[in-house]
Amino acid sequence: MSSTSTATSNRTLQILAAARDGRYGVAALTCYDAQSVIGAVRAAERCRSPAIIQLFPVTLKYGGGPFLRFCLDAARAASVPISVHLDHATTDEDVDFALTLAEQGIAFDSIMVDASHADTDEENIALTKVHVARATAAGVVVEAELGRLEGGEAGLRVVTDAQLTNPEGALTFLESTGTKILSPSVGNLHGIYLKPPAFRHDILETLRDMCEPRGYFLCLHGTDGLSDELFKECVKNGCTKINLNSWMRDPSIEYLAKAVQDGVPLPDAYDRASDVYAAVAERLMTVLGSAGKA
Repeated sequence: MSSTSTATSNRTLQILAAARDGRYGVAALTCYDAQSVIGAVRAAERCRSPAIIQLFPVTLKYGGGPFLRFCLDAARAASVPISVHLDHATTDEDVDFALTLAEQGIAFDSIMVDASHADTDEENIALTKVHVARATAAGVVVEAELGRLEGGEAGLRVVTDAQLTNPEGALTFLESTGTKILSPSVGNLHGIYLKPPAFRHDILETLRDMCEPRGYFLCLHGTDGLSDELFKECVKNGCTKINLNSWMRDPSIEYLAKAVQDGVPLPDAYDRASDVYAAVAERLMTVLGSAGKA
């Protein structure tokens, strides 16, 4: 599949293009199991909002092709636009597994090739670029990180040496790699903020003004505990894909654990845990401005 046809037919890009044009953000909801996938779809349908279901490589390795197929079927059966994304593929093995599945007909709409651990931007370009042609041929769009976020998430290496994104190198990075979605480092981090976040909105604004006319998109990582106002400011400054993880995960797991202890029948507990997940996602979809847009 050519890069042009991928850009016009890819579900993630269609969702993000509509968000760019409509000036809202799209919730990219991290899912670990069937209950969270069902919760994500419920939230999107109840809000009439587009959404993105995303998995970590550790979840993909656990569930393999059958679980990815379940995610894709749930997304395609929804009454609103939902795509499926692989977040933070940090190793060649992670990327190869996802693209091998794609070539077998079980394809993510998009994947993140995360080479932000590279020592230089040039090395990041080289490590990312090697996967983009294969992904494009399979109809899979690539997201990549320029700069480096501090912190860590499920199954991922912990990073302690954050590096802010240099906007002057961003266009070269995107054009050299063939990446369509850029994840910038602007003071955001993975995990809990021990101090109030101090985002460099000037970097976001510069990247927005550079990316939007050229058909590139910005993704915001590191959103745990952010205020509604900060979410809205990031959307205003060009972030269309907004990654969300512990916001929904923690309350749904807490409910499930308590329900099982209290003797709630397991099918009922799963169902209600999905609703807990959905309720949080619905509130954030409203904050991001995507509710009612699908």
